[in-house]
Amino acid sequence: MTLTAVAAATPEPPPPRPGRLLVAGLIAGPLFTTGYLMEGALRGHEYSALRHPVSSLALGRQGWQQIATFVVCGLLVVLFSIGLRRALRPGPGALALPLLVAVWGVGLVGAGVFVTDPVAGYPTATTPVTWHGRLHDLAFSLPGFAALSLAMLTASVAFARRRSRWFALYSALSAVAFAVLFAFATMGFAGLDPWSPVAGLWQRLCVSVGWLWLALLAAQCRRVNR
Repeated sequence: MTLTAVAAATPEPPPPRPGRLLVAGLIAGPLFTTGYLMEGALRGHEYSALRHPVSSLALGRQGWQQIATFVVCGLLVVLFSIGLRRALRPGPGALALPLLVAVWGVGLVGAGVFVTDPVAGYPTATTPVTWHGRLHDLAFSLPGFAALSLAMLTASVAFARRRSRWFALYSALSAVAFAVLFAFATMGFAGLDPWSPVAGLWQRLCVSVGWLWLALLAAQCRRVNR
């Protein structure tokens, strides 16, 4: 009689749980908002949150604080995009949505590393055009805002196909509000009236819409993942 030993098949390891990475999407927005509110409050009267952009807080002796806020929050968004990829696949939006969110995160990091030029008379009345200011605007800020707007539109389609109609509708409305507020802020920073005196307010409303959407996206994915 011949005895044959058969080893039990080794079970495949379970897929990595994205829950911890999704938490990064919950805390990035509140951290960023708290950072620029505190830094703006500590600036002198020459800085106006209503008129000047958040990026202008990276200028001056205290600018390292806003630079750190940009970099840390951008890295958190990139980590969130990895968890988002794991949470959504397989299914609609599993590739495009995390990729667009990651571009927003990279844009934040780049906006911190490459400091903006003076805008609307802060911190100086002169407005020199520098290479790092051009990179800040054209290579990181503009692509980042565009990517986040496209991410909202992508999510509206993806979650509609995933039978989450309320989040699909919310994403579509957020994309419209985000794009309109960004346009108002851009025209204001360009010196066009009547948007110029409150360009900073338009920008802050714009990024608030974006951060709120990102946090709710993280919460939605965490709920479904559980």
